[in-house]
Amino acid sequence: MRTRLLAHGDFLNLSRFSSDIVEPQTLQLENGVRVHIIAPGIVAFYPQTLHADSKYIVLSSGVHGNETAPVEICDDMVKRLFTGSLVPAHAVLFQFGNLDAMAIAKRFTVENMNRLFCGAHSAGEGLVNDERIRAKQLEDTMAAFFADAGDNAEKLHYDLHTAIRESKNEKFAVYPFLHGKPYSREQLSFMKACGVKTILLSESPTTTYSYHSSLNHGAHSFTVELGKVQPFGQNDMARFEDARDALISLVCEQQITLNDDLSDMVIYRVNQVINKQADDFVLHFADDTPNFMDFAKGDKLASETGAEYFAEQDGEAVVFPNANVAIGQRAILTVVPASLEYINV
Repeated sequence: MRTRLLAHGDFLNLSRFSSDIVEPQTLQLENGVRVHIIAPGIVAFYPQTLHADSKYIVLSSGVHGNETAPVEICDDMVKRLFTGSLVPAHAVLFQFGNLDAMAIAKRFTVENMNRLFCGAHSAGEGLVNDERIRAKQLEDTMAAFFADAGDNAEKLHYDLHTAIRESKNEKFAVYPFLHGKPYSREQLSFMKACGVKTILLSESPTTTYSYHSSLNHGAHSFTVELGKVQPFGQNDMARFEDARDALISLVCEQQITLNDDLSDMVIYRVNQVINKQADDFVLHFADDTPNFMDFAKGDKLASETGAEYFAEQDGEAVVFPNANVAIGQRAILTVVPASLEYINV
């Protein structure tokens, strides 16, 4: 395995197709970079010298197994770090989330992994399926990675996704609920550098991975939606150049220069979280309705036995509508426009 990794850097392929030989070990590359192979799909790189203000960066992808573009971006970065064509200036942990779902080109095998963080993996039935076990492993390896960071180290987590449906705003990010902590203008500027100019402000706790890292590790975190789901090998990677280049700069440059003009950012805040409560839950708009399609006040959005759901404001838009989720899970998120003044950056 060592020879193959150093020659080709194909850690993800080994993790997906020969996971039995991916064993925990530490390697030292010729350029002095230290590599910690933690588990299949989980690997950390450390620069030869870490400074007191070095960043600790977590890049997670494939938490949903069919969201392939972020996986391909991170796979390419890992290959280049192994072979020395990229050299990290900061500590970086790559987590390729749902390897089993990648193998069958599905969002998940049993249960939506991005509803299993903040300890939800061990609630109720407990660790009864592979998604729950993997979610706990991702949390545990993140905790160990961030535990190495000094008091002054900046902790960052970008959970990279692509969306099931088209979107009026192709790239967008969800800023997890901060419990009164300030929003970061620098982080919004970094999102803009990634080509992400639409931000959704979550205003309640969730069990997503980005909320977990923000709440439990004090990390600057986002769920980043970079486009639409495509099979492996069928992504137009030119559409992801800004994100790829920004992530490489973040990992490999001691300091990056960001454009802090946020005047072209589009900000939304969550207005309604509509959870499915019955098997007959149905959406009252077309299946191909894109994310961020807006509705007029009073438009019916969905219904189920005992309940109907309506737009509460003109211009209220839907995001992540999915009638096929499990009972009790979110079927629609609605958002309304906000402003930079609203978040005081």
